[in-house]
Formats: sequence, structure tokens, C-alpha cells
Amino acid sequence: MPFIDLESNLPASKFSEDFLKKLGSKTAAILGKPEERMMLVVKPGLPMLMGGTCAPCVILSVSAIGVTDTAEKNKEHSANIFPFLIGELGLTEDRIVIRFYALEPHQVGKKGTVMSYL
Repeated sequence: MPFIDLESNLPASKFSEDFLKKLGSKTAAILGKPEERMMLVVKPGLPMLMGGTCAPCVILSVSAIGVTDTAEKNKEHSANIFPFLIGELGLTEDRIVIRFYALEPHQVGKKGTVMSYL
């Protein structure tokens, strides 16, 4: 169950339902996870400073079980996610940062238990 959190100073109008669906589908494919397990949250319109400027930017956090636990995997994920964000949002790669978090099954609760027991 991957969690995708996108924070940006871009306005909410940049993040349509179509964009959310595309981001969910794209990250599911990149991570090798089923789309129906994706959890996505977009937080637009935030006051943000990146690299000394408040120009449009994005921080994308990717938290998942078993696919974000090595530098090699995350390098590949990053290489695949960046072009999507650049193309969809019109940002340059220096205005995007991706953070990867490795989760263990016992750290994700669902249906009154944790993923370890599902």
C-alpha cells in the first residue's frame, strides 16, 4: 500500500482529478504495485521556499513496503517519476524533490489490523 504525498506552492487548479488519477497510475506502475492500493494526497497552495526562491516547486514523498528500501531502487524510481512531474506540471527538475521512505508491513494499519496480518 504505497502512500504518495505531493506538496506544492502551485495552485489547486493544477491538480485536477485527471492529474491525480494519472499520478496514481504512473507511480503504481513505477513501483510495481496495484493501482487499487495507492493512497495519494496532494497539498497545493503551500508557502514554500526551495533553493532560496519561492518559484513554483514540488516535494513528492513516496512511502511503500518493499520497493523503496535501497538506493538502487529509488534511483530508478526517481528517474521514472521526474519526467512525469516535469511534463505534467511544467517544472524544471531543479524545482522537484522526491523523498523515499521504506515502510515495514507492521507500520501500515488497515481493516483493524496491520499489513503483516493481511
